[in-house]
Amino acid sequence: MRADAADLAVTRERFLTAELVEPTRVRNPILASWRRSRDQNVAADHIELPYTGDPNLDIPLTRSADRVLHSLLEQLDGQPMSIVLTDPTGVVLTRLTGDAGLERHLDAVLLAPGFSYSEESVGTNGIGTALEAGGPMHVFGHEHYAENLEDLACAGVPIHHPVTGKTVGAVDLTCWRKDAGPLLVTLAKSTADQIRQALRTDTGVRETELLHEYLRTCRRTAGIVFAMSDDVVMMNDLARTMLSPADQAALLRLAGDAPPEPPSSTVLQLPTGITVRMQARPVSDRGRGSGVVVQVKLVDLTTTRRDEGGTTARMLLPALVGSGALWRRACDDVESVYRSGELLALEGEAGVGKLALLRAVHQRRNPAGRFSALDAADAAEERWLTTVRRTLLEESGTAVIRHVDRLDGVRLRSVSAALQEAADAGRQQAPWVAVTLRSGAEGKGLERLLRMFPRTVEVPPLRHHVEDLQQLVPFFLARLGYGGALTCSPEAMQLLMRAAWPGNVEQVLQVLRQVVLHRRTGSVQPGDLPPEARTVSRRLLSPLESLERDAIVRSLLDAGGNKAEAARGLGMSRATIYRKIHEYGIVAPVG
Repeated sequence: MRADAADLAVTRERFLTAELVEPTRVRNPILASWRRSRDQNVAADHIELPYTGDPNLDIPLTRSADRVLHSLLEQLDGQPMSIVLTDPTGVVLTRLTGDAGLERHLDAVLLAPGFSYSEESVGTNGIGTALEAGGPMHVFGHEHYAENLEDLACAGVPIHHPVTGKTVGAVDLTCWRKDAGPLLVTLAKSTADQIRQALRTDTGVRETELLHEYLRTCRRTAGIVFAMSDDVVMMNDLARTMLSPADQAALLRLAGDAPPEPPSSTVLQLPTGITVRMQARPVSDRGRGSGVVVQVKLVDLTTTRRDEGGTTARMLLPALVGSGALWRRACDDVESVYRSGELLALEGEAGVGKLALLRAVHQRRNPAGRFSALDAADAAEERWLTTVRRTLLEESGTAVIRHVDRLDGVRLRSVSAALQEAADAGRQQAPWVAVTLRSGAEGKGLERLLRMFPRTVEVPPLRHHVEDLQQLVPFFLARLGYGGALTCSPEAMQLLMRAAWPGNVEQVLQVLRQVVLHRRTGSVQPGDLPPEARTVSRRLLSPLESLERDAIVRSLLDAGGNKAEAARGLGMSRATIYRKIHEYGIVAPVG
């Protein structure tokens, strides 16, 4: 039975303050989503989302869904209910609302076209959690991770393409918590099914022919494949995982310009520095061009490219850059263990790129194989251990158990037993297995588990190869979609190089995400960097310390680096501000 609103509010507060939460107080899918939200550092006390731009509504999903959604709105006849349609990443495409008060509230919490309601953006919610879970999800009141949403109830359902089966979007019904009824989820499911049927009806002969040719090509090759027409883009998993958004966009543009004569082959360098050979083959329909199927092969994974600052970005493995000695050694060691087939324990601080490194080695060595990442943060879910056992005993490719040091003794023993059972089975196509854990993790149960792993490789913290920032920054800017349009000035790079980065590579990516919220072209200047990039502190600060540090940095910037003036503006003594600058490792602007 679900806890009442008061109990649920207390449970959520206990969770957010890192206190123990009784699983019986909250539904398992909600607790698992809370944990994912916390691991992704989603803010629980406010909603602040970047605007992604006016969404493209001239796509098959919106055209098929339009009549279904407007028909539903008419049936609701002015009820306080909002109907939301999103793309597969959670970006809102359309919103229809039958109540002015609810409309204003949804505007205030940015549940509006152009904003993303993915789980990594706003935490537990009907849209993002449904897309994350891959099935219907209802989230009521205090089950939301962000407190701004606790007056709402929502039911989200992913929409799957009727032919390909891929998730093409989601439909969500949102109302006031007090108005939520038991049929909310049922109505959302029915709406998603109607949209799916409309998509089936609207799928024309050209799209079907293009799909069949795309699927035939995927079966014939283990490489990167995508297909496109004026209305459709299809891309296999390898293309999505190996190519950054900037690289994908470049290939799509070139494919759209491909000549109609079959086939055309081009060697080109993508924005992130990868050199590829692209072969485009048009698909015709009674003499008319109806689309193109494209095969892409990597020509040289270590191709280099110089950005405007003259820095060489060397890609050691797919979608990874860096040339520092310790980083190169870690990459080489992991690839060596993969070749040997031995089980691997990969340790390192949070955010150093352990999962990215394992994924890159897998893509280099087994690009067509399945890559399964099972997070111990989800171990409280009833089916988690069952999934681990099935992956080890039935699947092939690569299996990674993340954050294994978070498992309790009982689950550690269960994982050890599953590993032993898989070893005893002696399957020829058994997956290569790796676990990730934080540096220095210990415990008897963990020690027993690690005895089954002959090799341990440590991924170095970013502060031990900080020179790689000169390659990471342009790489991440390209990954965020601003490759070539946005560069980093030498002055800003100098500040970035001085920072200690206790959150490692992941912190760099988050800092750049903040930068591109307000600067997307030109050159990043020191003033564009958030306060955390102006410190050399080697420890992660508490939320209160971070607020204080940010206030001091902003005051110093406003005062042109004059510490006495900054102290007066903050109402603190000069002695205090000097102590705080030293304590937080703030790099003050020259005054």
